[in-house]
Parts: sequence; structure tokens; C-alpha cells
Amino acid sequence: MRTTLARSAAATLTAVAIAALGSACSPPEKETAASTTGAATATSAADLGGLEALVTAAKAEGQLNVIALPPDWANYGEIIKAFGDKYGIKVNSAQPDGSSQDEINAADQLKGQDTAPDVFDLGASVASANVAKFAPYKTEKFEEIPANLKDANGAWVNDYGGYMSVGYDSAKVPAPTSLADLLKAEYKGKVALNGDPTQAGAAFGGVQMASLGNGGTVDDITKGVEFFGNLKKAGNFLPVDPTSATIESGQTPVVFDWDYLNAAQSKKLATWKVFVPSGAVLGSYYVQAINKDAPHPAAARLWQEFLYSDEGQNLWLKGGARPVRAEVMEKAGTIDATAFAALPKIDGAPVVPTEEQNTKAKEYLTANWAKAIG
Repeated sequence: MRTTLARSAAATLTAVAIAALGSACSPPEKETAASTTGAATATSAADLGGLEALVTAAKAEGQLNVIALPPDWANYGEIIKAFGDKYGIKVNSAQPDGSSQDEINAADQLKGQDTAPDVFDLGASVASANVAKFAPYKTEKFEEIPANLKDANGAWVNDYGGYMSVGYDSAKVPAPTSLADLLKAEYKGKVALNGDPTQAGAAFGGVQMASLGNGGTVDDITKGVEFFGNLKKAGNFLPVDPTSATIESGQTPVVFDWDYLNAAQSKKLATWKVFVPSGAVLGSYYVQAINKDAPHPAAARLWQEFLYSDEGQNLWLKGGARPVRAEVMEKAGTIDATAFAALPKIDGAPVVPTEEQNTKAKEYLTANWAKAIG
């Protein structure tokens, strides 16, 4: 992964299109300080008079609402703490174990309220199904991000990525050498998928990887859905949404998830190993965007500035994820070289789905997933 995704992001990755949120509730109780200074319509820090002015406006708001960011997901726990400590802004983290679809649902339900999400972190499948209500914003590092990994106006930008993998407890199951191994009796009742693939980006990626590993493609995922159907028939599919607790307790000894998330579990459970099947190397970035109805618009924009700064990008890297600016930072000597060198290597050329491929796959999945595993 380190050599093919992080170092060659500009050449190998295609951006996902994304989108947003809607619907109404009660109006906010009061206008925020930042909204009176134009933060809600600012498309760059320059619109507010520069980064220092943005910091001042964000501090005046004093809060930031994030959603569906587990502390152990790509190092989000440390990222949130670092942002809050640096700027003295309280970060309200809602539904930390929620999915990308939960983010969209929350924005619909809480629109107009001061508890609505300010910012979003979305997987490709949900992102590509919604494209309308993000606030365009270009961070100071915007030009360093490859054109195919961002919207030209800054409505959305890819940020951190990884490869789909199989994590397993080597003390409880034999080491798999292929996806086909997971159909064997030794894995009965032990194979879990991180979420519902019709709603969660990581689970959707798991189905796409299974498709690649069984002779299919990322857009025609018939083979992937069939694979999980066969897992179900064999009694091997475990319908439990895995967490750190289920992994450490042994409840979910085999988990389909992004490699940086499975790698994070290895730090907690010494027997937890990570396997990326040869010939089924699925790569993907997650996307950052600002809710155009954000109740804290200045803090939302400052959050983006932080995530794409050298500091923020290195915090992704520390969590085992591949930051979108890795190639530029490596050349500039600003990347965490130790963390960069520690990234797992992969065998085979990575496949990164396009928006069109994800859309086609999602349509098939929506129509067939429940039938396959029901």
C-alpha cells in the first residue's frame, strides 16, 4: 500500500463524487458570531481576512459538531483532541459508531438546530448517492491535492485512504491465504463484515473486494454478493457489527475492514493479524465536506484546514491511514518518515473504483444484498 497508494496517489486514484444533507427542524436559537462575519459563505480563509481571522471566528463559536468518528478509526481520537487543544474549541462527537448513512440521516433530522453536524466524513457508496448541499471551501493546502481527488470548487475533497483487508485472531482461526479459505469449516460462525454494505462504506468495500477475489469487478459485484451468500449458507457469516470490544472478546474473530482499522486492532490484541488478499486489492479514500447549513461554519472550515495541514495529515498516518498529501509531504520532507515506512505492503495492483462503478455496484447491492444473506 505504501508504495502504490500513498506514494502514487495522483496517478492511481480517482475521486468519488459526494454529497449531502437536507430537511428541516426548528431554527437555531441564535445567530452565531461567525455567521455575522461571513464564515457561512467563505470559500477560503482569505474571504475572512486570512487564517488568523478564521481562527478568531472559530474560537468565538467555541464548538464543532462531528459525527460518526470512532476514536480508534484512523486515529480520530487523537485528531479530535489535538484540534480541540490547539484552538480551545469543544468538539461534540455524536454517534461515534455510526455509519456514513447515519451522517446523512442526522443532517436531515437536525437541520436548523445547533446540534446538526458541521462536517462530514463519508465513504464512497453513500457519498456518491448525495451531491448537493456541501459548502465549497478550499483549504490553504488545496492546490497540493491532485485534481482527480477533489471537487474543483472545493465542495468535497478526499483526505485519507487505505485498502480493504481481512483481520483475524490468529489464536482462534487458521491464517487465511485466500478469501475462499473463509468458506471452510474452521471459520464457522466467525466471519463478520463491518456494517451493512447498503449503508456503510467499509462494508460496501468488503463486498467489492470479495467480488475482485472471486473473478468479478468493482462495478459488477455479483460475485461479491454471491460470496457472502455462500458464507451465510456455510454458516460462517456472523451478522454482528464488529467493534474493538467484540474483537478483543473473541466474538468476531474474523473481520472485513480497511487495513488501517484492522491494523489498529493489532495494537490492542497481539494475536490480531491483517491480510490483504492477492488479486483483490481494493483501495479507497474517505471524503471530507462541510455542511452548508453548519451551525458552526467557522469551526467547520478551521477543522478542514487542520485536517489537510502537515500536522493533521501526519496524524492520519500515525493511525495507519494514507494521507492524501503523502506524496507532496514526502518530497518536502514534512511527512512522518517512521510511520510512513511502517505502512503494510500489498501484493498486486490496487483497484480504485470510479463514481460510475460505485453507483452501478450500489444499485445491484441494494436490490440483492438482503436476498443473499437473508
